[in-house]
Amino acid sequence: MSGGMKNLAKETIFYGVGSVLPKLLSWLLSLYWAFVLPRISDIGVLTNFYAWVALLQVTLTYGMETGYFRFANKEKDPEKVFSTTFISILSTTLIFFVISLFFLEPAAFVLGGTEMKPHWLLLLITILCIDVIGTIPFAKLRFKKRPIRFATIKILNVVLTILFNLFFFLACPWLQSKFPGAFSWFDINNGVDYILISNLSASVIQFLMVSPELRIKFIFDKQLLQQMLKYSFPILILGIAGILNQTVDKIVFPWFYPNNDFAFTELGIYGQNFKIAVIMVMFTQAFRYAFEPFIFARNRGSYDDKQSFSDATKYFIIFGLLIFLVTIGFIDIIKFLLPIKYHVGLKVVPIVLMGELFFGIYFNLSLWYKLTDQTKWGAYISIFGFILTIAINIIFIPAYSYMACAWASFFANFIMMVISYFMGQKNYPIPYNLKSAGFFFMLSMLLFAGITVSYACVDNLWVRLSISTALILLYLLVVIKKELPLTEWPVIGNYLKKNNPTDI
Repeated sequence: MSGGMKNLAKETIFYGVGSVLPKLLSWLLSLYWAFVLPRISDIGVLTNFYAWVALLQVTLTYGMETGYFRFANKEKDPEKVFSTTFISILSTTLIFFVISLFFLEPAAFVLGGTEMKPHWLLLLITILCIDVIGTIPFAKLRFKKRPIRFATIKILNVVLTILFNLFFFLACPWLQSKFPGAFSWFDINNGVDYILISNLSASVIQFLMVSPELRIKFIFDKQLLQQMLKYSFPILILGIAGILNQTVDKIVFPWFYPNNDFAFTELGIYGQNFKIAVIMVMFTQAFRYAFEPFIFARNRGSYDDKQSFSDATKYFIIFGLLIFLVTIGFIDIIKFLLPIKYHVGLKVVPIVLMGELFFGIYFNLSLWYKLTDQTKWGAYISIFGFILTIAINIIFIPAYSYMACAWASFFANFIMMVISYFMGQKNYPIPYNLKSAGFFFMLSMLLFAGITVSYACVDNLWVRLSISTALILLYLLVVIKKELPLTEWPVIGNYLKKNNPTDI
């Protein structure tokens, strides 16, 4: 492994801790909900809600976070850029909030019929608007290079959300048993309300903590805003298409599942099992935070290190396949992150995992249009992926339920990956090691088949886990032999070179 790859690996771990830790805590909290909420349909409602939040957050910020960074570095007065950006976001968010108030009941019915309660939407929209308004103050912290304060507030937000949830779902039932009169208001069947109230409380506190960044003289520059909107609009389109690729199945599922009474129950099963695949999403995101600075740093001026880009993608595939094998190999243990009533949906896990791996590879391959300033192609490919995803969902959800969602993600991400590869080789050729990628993919699929056969033929849990462990170790041994020789490892490599110099 080259020095550049070692630095990239270190940065991936560093950024992973800073960016993924809040998501990891939120992920654990969402798994906890399945154990405390009495109805699977409640999980379906929350799955649908937070898919909408992801889409609306991208829409309501309309690329202005990136626009702020671009113009704050470009203009002589960064405070004017911040002020103009914040006023724009605040104005459009308040307009959205007021309009939403007039359509709560019809919107609730459209989203989920009688299953959806209007006051849930009110809480959700309030949370969304507070978080959107806080986006630019958080961006200012990043611009001012204050990562510790930024990370502290973000992590504290998640910690507070967890504590509020624990109050409602652990403390309140106990207090109700001790003081029934004082806690007669508590009803576990209102679990969705308590989750949204917890989220709202934490969001308010988070905004108050970041609000000192608003202590400036506000100036609104209309001409500057027009320039920023022109710059940010393509980012908005790319962002919407990208987030829809990840969330559209959870948004449209209640509309196309034929049995309205069980639509949110099925979505709840899918949503919780999808969360197991978040392991791959976190790995991809951690790698992404390190990869973008890495590729731009190695593309300055006449310096163009295409071999490093190729190596980075190769190692991403190798370790992504390892995550796939470990997750599937130890699914007998991992599945207990979910209550038993959700285990019927475990069959989507390998499909979603591989789909997310394809998406991660697609992100790696996307450097060609970033380095050649042809970002419009990123939007085109994402839009095509979205059309394909929604088409598969609409056609197959009525017959195959959430399995259609899993396969839609798989095929859309795969096709986006293939398209990006061939277009990249035409516009910005990189010597990707397809032979190595193909070898490790085939090896992992053979080992996956072995794990699957052991599940079907072996009843003893410990025997199955032993087989899985042996197959995963085999994969690791092949990786070490072919791509990560022990002589290049820290400490171990120095020891081997010292004691066996003639063999090196």
